[in-house]
Parts: sequence; structure tokens; C-alpha cells
Amino acid sequence: MTTTSLFFPLESDTQRFAAQMSTVLAPGDTILLSGDIGAGKSAFSRAVIRAMVGAEIDVPSPTFTLVQTYETETAEIWHCDLYRLTHPDEAFELGLDEAFETAICLIEWPDRLGNDAPSNALTLHFQALENGHSVTYSPNPAWAKRLDHLND
Repeated sequence: MTTTSLFFPLESDTQRFAAQMSTVLAPGDTILLSGDIGAGKSAFSRAVIRAMVGAEIDVPSPTFTLVQTYETETAEIWHCDLYRLTHPDEAFELGLDEAFETAICLIEWPDRLGNDAPSNALTLHFQALENGHSVTYSPNPAWAKRLDHLND
């Protein structure tokens, strides 16, 4: 697997990447968003959702609700913040296992899933830097083929 690292000096760069990423997402896709608080996970999720639903939509952080859902023409989007979970079973009490099969899932704090994350998920690791943010990912072959044009 090839690792790709991207640097985004501005939030608008993250938004542009998220909008590009939204063009390849389909029902059953899961993106696992790892990284510290303030690394850009929520900004990325918000930008994907706005690209797919409408730029004017309010996209609050699901920190306290755990899950926010959005309807698109092609799929439901589940934006999940699992930070407050203490055990992987709690994620499945939310119906996340079914969403993994039918929705587009954007999962912040995926480590809270333990070993229960979908095997076909794409992990994006976000890092806050002094002069922006970085995103690193190592896609499996199926994701690599879909994401290949994003680096052009």
C-alpha cells in the first residue's frame, strides 16, 4: 500500500480535498478520521457533508449527540463522534453496524470501535501543525483506485 501525505495550510484547502473526496463516496463507505482534538477531523466532515447536501446546511459537531444524520440523493450520511464512548458495544447500540452497510459513515475517534471497524474502511489521519494541517492515508487497492484522481 502506498501512503499519501497531504499538507493543507488553510481550512479552505481541507474543504477542497473533502469536496473532491465526496465525489467518490457511495453507500456502504466508511471513512475513519483519526487525530488529536483540533487536527481537522470535524472540518473535513463538515466539508464532505456540505458538498453532498448543500453548502448552506448547518453541520454541528456530534460530540454530545454522538451521531448526526443527513440525507443526500444517493445515501444517508452518518457523522459520528465516538470520543465519549467507553466500550465498542456502545457504538452498535446506536445502529452503527447497519449504517456501515447502507450509509456513508464519517467516524471521528474510530479507536473507540476497537476491532469492530469495517475492514473496507479508509482511515485518514489528521495532524495539526504550526502552519496548517496534514492528512495521511494508506488506501487498500479498492480505495486507491477510487482516490487516484484526487492527487492530480
